[in-house]
Amino acid sequence: MAVKTVGEHYRCNVCGNEVKVIKVGRGSLFCCGQEMSLFGATEQKPVDDEIPV
Repeated sequence: MAVKTVGEHYRCNVCGNEVKVIKVGRGSLFCCGQEMSLFGATEQKPVDDEIPV
């Protein structure tokens, strides 16, 4: 599944890693050799509201 929208949440079905999209590019997200699954409600918030890692 290709990333389409800022704010989408993806989860790895193997290890549970989670990703929130802050910039849309080309391609799909993979983890543990499998494509990550889209989950949860998508919220479009400005990147400034994100917690730095």
